[in-house]
Amino acid sequence: MSTPLALVARPRLPRGVKLRRDDVRGGWMLLAPERAFRVDEIAAAVVELCDGERDVRAIAATLAERYGAPAPEVEADVAAMLGDLAAKRVLET
Repeated sequence: MSTPLALVARPRLPRGVKLRRDDVRGGWMLLAPERAFRVDEIAAAVVELCDGERDVRAIAATLAERYGAPAPEVEADVAAMLGDLAAKRVLET
């Protein structure tokens, strides 16, 4: 388990990493040089908001509002997921 990303971090995809819809397999892929990760719809929604402008707290607030979920729970889940992606070096702050 990796360390959750700080709520004030402003995550973004590094150069060469792309989020793409995989119409053949019917899902989302996070494509990095020489690596690929299948991500579910929720993870794709989180990654789409990682623009380097929004911090983790703002990303979580947007998702909590969009899905009608409690903000503290969403913050914890988003910070943990983004921390995992940062550990895999497919996300930077």
